Amino acid sequence: MNKNAIGIDLGGSRIKAAAIDETGKILNSYYHPTNDELDTNWKMGVAEAVLELRVKNGITDSVIGISAPGLPNTNNSAIAFMPGRLQGLENFIWTDFLKSKTFVLNDAISAMMAESRFGAAKNKKNVVMLTLGTGVGGAILIDGKPYQGAFNKAGHIGHMVIDSEGEPDIIGIPGSLEDAIGNCTIKKRSLGKYSDTQQLLEAYRNGDLFATEVWLKSVKKLAIGLAALTNILSPEMIILGGGITEAGKELFEPLEEFMSLYEWRTGGNKTEIVKAGFGDLAGAVGAACFAREISAGGV
Repeated sequence: MNKNAIGIDLGGSRIKAAAIDETGKILNSYYHPTNDELDTNWKMGVAEAVLELRVKNGITDSVIGISAPGLPNTNNSAIAFMPGRLQGLENFIWTDFLKSKTFVLNDAISAMMAESRFGAAKNKKNVVMLTLGTGVGGAILIDGKPYQGAFNKAGHIGHMVIDSEGEPDIIGIPGSLEDAIGNCTIKKRSLGKYSDTQQLLEAYRNGDLFATEVWLKSVKKLAIGLAALTNILSPEMIILGGGITEAGKELFEPLEEFMSLYEWRTGGNKTEIVKAGFGDLAGAVGAACFAREISAGGV
């Protein structure tokens, strides 16, 4: 089998694709609007991406990995559960459509695969990753392998409870981490004053007292969630990715202060918290890695 692999990240607005070699080097990339109003649009967009990368790289027999929102089925041949978005995605068998062996993985776990094989967590065995954006996604690496758990539901860290008296989130969990810091609730958390996290951060940087209160309260809740994860999973490293991490020091500096209060640092050991190294192609690269490894009998 060709050592090159193709990965596709099926996002809500864009299809991002990459061909990689065995070292993780991106040989070529390809972007295409998702156009998810009709399933024929984005399905054909994926097919076009695969064809484009094969032609550019002379690839004829590579495996394909697809990173997508939702929960994959037990053999990673399709997304089994993804209500409300990308109609036609659930139980769609990509191998039959693309006429090549194709493996499907949750998008956050795909990003973790990229980081663990070639990014911030390279050579690490036990790692947790959170993606901070519209919502909060997550992934878990145990003994160097992505942990999907029963029903392939593992890693939905955004739905852990931070405030048991809080309102239910999208899946019914009260006071979730996702609602504590995800962009999806910024209007509510700021009493309608800010429409997105970027606006909140601009006000915070300018010393606005209300923005400071809202932002630091969110970071505090993130720290509480991360500290809990260190007790449950005891990872070597926690990786933070997603658009909210572009806040830079405004996120990581107060987060470190809160972690020093809440993390149980036995023997002086602390969990390293780092920013994700891969950009918007992380899902595609991770999906390609996963497909190549599982087809070879790994993962």
